Amino acid sequence: MSSETDDNKQSLDTVEKNSNVSIYFSLTLADKTVVDGTNTDEPMTFSLGQGIMIPALEDVLLGMKVGESREVRLPPRETFGFPEESNHHWIEKEKFEAILEDEDELIPGMMVEFNTPAGDRLPGIVMELGDDKILMDFNHPLAGHELNFSVEILKINL
Repeated sequence: MSSETDDNKQSLDTVEKNSNVSIYFSLTLADKTVVDGTNTDEPMTFSLGQGIMIPALEDVLLGMKVGESREVRLPPRETFGFPEESNHHWIEKEKFEAILEDEDELIPGMMVEFNTPAGDRLPGIVMELGDDKILMDFNHPLAGHELNFSVEILKINL
């Protein structure tokens, strides 16, 4: 076999940029709390480079072959960064009327989703309840957390 044929064959069973892959995966915190993943009945299928997974997780897949499994620990700087105080905002209580039937339902630690003017959903965590305002944390919920990524490659299509 020529090396060109070998290279072509290798590219068919090795994950490359823009590959379409089917995987089983698990994303956990250091304490083993599962924050995302698939089950063995339903793999995830996606194309690398489309923004479905964050770049650090896609980088783990590069070079893997069908049937290969890998486990890696990723620090916050490679995933969702660190919490920033600039993402804490006081919001008028009246803004919650469209989201909740009763503002008294709000408790610190609760996640609330807002709609942006562009129509995107923006989750925030209630940090503190004031008399007429509520302090919200709009950092990504996984910011500051080290993540464990376990993955198995099931299929690769180019």
